[in-house]
Amino acid sequence: MSRPAIYPIVPYRDLRGALTFLCDAFGFTTHLLIEDSGGAIEHVELALGDGGIIMPTRGNDPAAMWLCVHVDDLDAHHARAVRAGARIVDELHETRHGSRDYSALDPAGHRWTFTSYDPYAQPS
Repeated sequence: MSRPAIYPIVPYRDLRGALTFLCDAFGFTTHLLIEDSGGAIEHVELALGDGGIIMPTRGNDPAAMWLCVHVDDLDAHHARAVRAGARIVDELHETRHGSRDYSALDPAGHRWTFTSYDPYAQPS
């Protein structure tokens, strides 16, 4: 599978807090972190699977976003998020189209839906 050509830009007022939360609760890893000489974040990119997000440092007035992310092991992902204190707003459930989902809010109020649905999977 090729890399996606589109990466969501998700603004946060507290970049360090968001970075820690997204890595601890949702399993992101830091792909790129650039700090200035005083230790302030200048640019940050997080990776998850074959995708990722960019967290801008300018315009830190975030509008609410809703992101949907495919994960391979939804039960383990949900357990990790709960352990890290994520605010679950929709518990694990079966959908009408055959996937399983759950949704959580991050500290800035962005809604994240994690799903077993894979839009790139080949139909059987």
